[in-house]
Amino acid sequence: MPLRITVSMLSAYSYCKRKLFLEKVFGLFEPEKEALVKGTIRHATYDKVNKVEESLVKTITDKDNFDTIYERYLNTYSKLLRDSIAENKYRLSSVKLDLLKAYHQILPFFRTESEIRAKNIIKFIEANNIYGEELWNKLIPKISSEFAIESENLELKGIIDQIEQYPAGSVPIELKTGKAPENGIWPSHKIQLGAYALLMEEKFKTPINEGFVVYLDTRERRHIQINPFLKQEVKDLKEKVKLLLTNKQLPDIESNENKCAKCGLKDKCHNKELMQTLLKKLEPSLSSEERGHGKDNN
Repeated sequence: MPLRITVSMLSAYSYCKRKLFLEKVFGLFEPEKEALVKGTIRHATYDKVNKVEESLVKTITDKDNFDTIYERYLNTYSKLLRDSIAENKYRLSSVKLDLLKAYHQILPFFRTESEIRAKNIIKFIEANNIYGEELWNKLIPKISSEFAIESENLELKGIIDQIEQYPAGSVPIELKTGKAPENGIWPSHKIQLGAYALLMEEKFKTPINEGFVVYLDTRERRHIQINPFLKQEVKDLKEKVKLLLTNKQLPDIESNENKCAKCGLKDKCHNKELMQTLLKKLEPSLSSEERGHGKDNN
């Protein structure tokens, strides 16, 4: 069976291949972080809402206005956010974040989202004068969340945060927490969208020419064009990840100190003695020269 690389591994390699090695080969992982847990909860809540949006939209009648539709969305988000928080209570406890505090910190994102969705529906109603089931059937875009996709041919698999479906085709969307770059999207996010475009093209038998990253913390939606150069970069990167996992040679320490400063594996990663010990356990037959691959004396 061919080795199946996850899309997240591609973006992780492009960010720091040594960290990917520590996680996937040595089995080391960062301690839980508050931002990551809250990001997981937001992802889960978006997914839940997208799965019930059809029934919500079908209840809309000519008696509804922006305020009633907004409240309907907000009440739905609020309930499903509480469900997602309950599902992640142990992870929240591990980062010492109270459930109620987490709720109040995350809810403002969904107030904004409720406003965006309500405005979109009102605009569509005003343009088409339709309601209920007909409104849902004609409403665009439709959104699929947490879409699992894989390909034996590409040796890739992943879960797309969202797919927006239009009459002319589908568009991959990635939801990201954290700071957005001044322009465009971060390189690792570009790689993810390129990989998902390849997977979607194979599955849906149609070209995927664009994608978006939504930076949740700043509510920014950034566009990227999917071109042949990006697709080839993804394929080349997949081969590099395969080589990393099969050759089991420890990569050099990342030269970007800012990345190291934020990494929860920094202390272990920079511990030359620990790295040597783990390499010995991994491949007892490696020569001392092979074991020392990587500039651990930085």
